Amino acid sequence: MKAATTTFGVLFYLKIQKTTTQGSAPICARVTVNGKRTEISIKRSVNANEWDERKGMAKGSRKETIELNMFLNQFKAKIINTYQQMVLTDVPIDGPAIRDKVLGIDHLAPTLVSLMEYHNEQQLHKLAPGTMKNYHTTQRYVKIFLKEKLYRNDIVLSQLKYKFILDFERYLFNYVPKDHQKPLNNNGIMKHIERLRKMINMAVKLDWLSKDPFTSFKKHFDKVDRESLNSKELTALANKEFTIERLEHVRDMFQFSCYTGLSYIELAELAPNKIITGIDGGLWISTSRAKTDIRIRVPLLPQAIELMDKYRDDPRALNNGTVFPVISNQRMNGYLKEIADMCGITKILTFHIARHTFATTVTLSNGVPIESVSKMLGHTSIRTTQIYAKVVEQKLSEDMRKLEERMSTIVS
Repeated sequence: MKAATTTFGVLFYLKIQKTTTQGSAPICARVTVNGKRTEISIKRSVNANEWDERKGMAKGSRKETIELNMFLNQFKAKIINTYQQMVLTDVPIDGPAIRDKVLGIDHLAPTLVSLMEYHNEQQLHKLAPGTMKNYHTTQRYVKIFLKEKLYRNDIVLSQLKYKFILDFERYLFNYVPKDHQKPLNNNGIMKHIERLRKMINMAVKLDWLSKDPFTSFKKHFDKVDRESLNSKELTALANKEFTIERLEHVRDMFQFSCYTGLSYIELAELAPNKIITGIDGGLWISTSRAKTDIRIRVPLLPQAIELMDKYRDDPRALNNGTVFPVISNQRMNGYLKEIADMCGITKILTFHIARHTFATTVTLSNGVPIESVSKMLGHTSIRTTQIYAKVVEQKLSEDMRKLEERMSTIVS
């Protein structure tokens, strides 16, 4: 593998602005790594008239001068040796890290990989498993980028600049998967950038990083239509008779989500004790959103209750302590593709489409206020629910046509 190109230099100079009344000025070492300078105070002084600026050494043959120059040579050798050791051990190199090692301040400069590890440790029990999985994916891309483009295994946080963000973004756009995965689209890339930014924000709050390199970065998401089933497709799905039991089970769980808005993980963890009697005397789901831990309450439609009753005595559900005999999300999405083909649905069916179907076809299209839909979906902001606004517009159009018909009847 090609080694990273690092420019490195050391020189001594006088800090003239701190010259004493006796004409003595402190000597500093300037370490330059890749064009970036770091100052190291060596705790020695000399009269400005006795300093050779070009050689970076004291002038003269006095015993004190010879001893000072010998000390400077030893100090320079220590800096160079420290740098070489860091190169050999493949640790992130920058001026502050060299300075700390030379001065015996033996704390490791915070690095990007150590930040990611710390983030995972702190957020493990705060974030949903699916969210943590996404962070691990982002971190994997960061490590691949470091290795393939920067030819290193890690980078000191102080080296993160705006250019690093731009280079990482461009790398993701040009990344060609080596397996069966599809290339990343713009929105997928923006999500990786968003997760990296959250980790960098953590570093700023911890004082591991003095300046946020994302300050000037503007992420851009492409507008996408949230795919959902229309009423005709939902009916076709409900009326389809399956001879294969596993497909029937997956269809039923998908339908249940269409009538409740639950995500896969919320359905997978739905236990009988989360089905309660609501304020209206009917059955409600009372649970928390896996993604945000926000409490949600959803009144159950008759179709949902019927599907629940169907699996009341299912041994797999009873054994798991859940309402449904759930399988993995990956397998479920694979079976949904089969189901779509058998039902004549041309859309690429994934389990998350059920949640969108609840928001659009089942609720908003039937006049349920967007505020109520937002609450049932567990959205933290109604703005999130407004991605379904096109459905509201369709409903408004229908309502206005009905009003137009009524008005024409009154006029005539």
